[in-house]
Amino acid sequence: MTSNTMKRNAFIGITLSLLSFYNAGAQTISTTDIKKHITILASDKMEGRGSGKKGGELAADYIAGQFKVLKLVPKGDAKGYFQYFDVKNSSTHGAVDTTNRTTKNVIGYLDNGARETIVIGAHYDHLGMGHDGGSLDISPLGKIHNGADDNASGVAGVLELAKYYSQNKEKEKVNLLFICFSGEEMGLLGSKYFTDHPIVDLSKIDCMLNMDMVGRLPENKTLIVSGVGTSPSWGNILRKYESDKLKASFDSSGIGASDHTSFYLKNIPVLHFFTGSHSDYHKPGDDADKINYVGEQIVLQYIIQVISDIAVLPHLAFTPTKTNSNQSASVSMKVTMGIMPSYASDGNGLKVDAVSENKPAKKAGVLTGDVIVAIDEHKVTDIHTYMEALNFYEKGASAQVKIRRGAETVTLTVQF
Repeated sequence: MTSNTMKRNAFIGITLSLLSFYNAGAQTISTTDIKKHITILASDKMEGRGSGKKGGELAADYIAGQFKVLKLVPKGDAKGYFQYFDVKNSSTHGAVDTTNRTTKNVIGYLDNGARETIVIGAHYDHLGMGHDGGSLDISPLGKIHNGADDNASGVAGVLELAKYYSQNKEKEKVNLLFICFSGEEMGLLGSKYFTDHPIVDLSKIDCMLNMDMVGRLPENKTLIVSGVGTSPSWGNILRKYESDKLKASFDSSGIGASDHTSFYLKNIPVLHFFTGSHSDYHKPGDDADKINYVGEQIVLQYIIQVISDIAVLPHLAFTPTKTNSNQSASVSMKVTMGIMPSYASDGNGLKVDAVSENKPAKKAGVLTGDVIVAIDEHKVTDIHTYMEALNFYEKGASAQVKIRRGAETVTLTVQF
């Protein structure tokens, strides 16, 4: 062997060793692990993960077990991972279980010795066996609602981000608090309980990042990001990480039908990540085999890039996006149309993502994909003006609902 050959082989050996070293130290998001988590959480064994029910308890145990493996600091009650609270379903629609139950949030902490903390959250509960209301199935009772996208996908995101940061050799300049909430489907009960009984100083929470239904990135590769108006810093961060693999559609509001709302109402900047609704929403067909696992991996990599920018900024300024009267209006509504509204808005109406069976909208002829632009004289531009409009009606009343359907405009009579 010549000296040149020996030098070349030595150089190749050193190069391969360095590549091995850097690859070993680099953390990646694994589609295999995403699939593992969702398959377990959305299995029939979990019985739909009802809050305070057997399946929900099994899901909480699974999440806590993953936090323990990652050596996250327990931040629940009695130095454990669980924060306990009571729930009772207040729904009056259908055969609903209204028993008092105890359930729990699952909380793990990564202490990087920083002043600021980012909350990374998702709800792990779903609709159980159809006895807690909320199902869009015609006859839901006794059917397992596995909730693979809603919201085993978000929980898998929390677990993968927890793994990424707990194993990362370079610690972020923020602490990370990972929370999987229960009681979300009953009205954001777990996140409200946490923000009313925080285990860290709320003034030191930099922001809350919420993942709810991130498992079905569509063919157009659009991720819906809500809450961009809750801090002036968001605009400078979110656009720069778009690529040919992911586009972002932005909504300014900090109020929406998920757990980030509880943090927004405490004046904390929020972002909500959502890949869109679909025909399996709140139905037994939301199963693990329909998840876009590569798509979720892309979403999580996007969130990691966003966190890298947040971590080096001063404490994020909070800006309100809607007055709290919108939230109270949504609570006091006496009627419902029975639709799943889109939370992404261009200001030109409210898109209907799904229509519930045997509800006023379905009976009136409203279709998935319709865009509601007015209810009687009340103009509808987004989810907030839609909720405000419904606040004017009592049960038994009727309304003329103006809808944009493709290139035509139709008016339907809705009987509440």
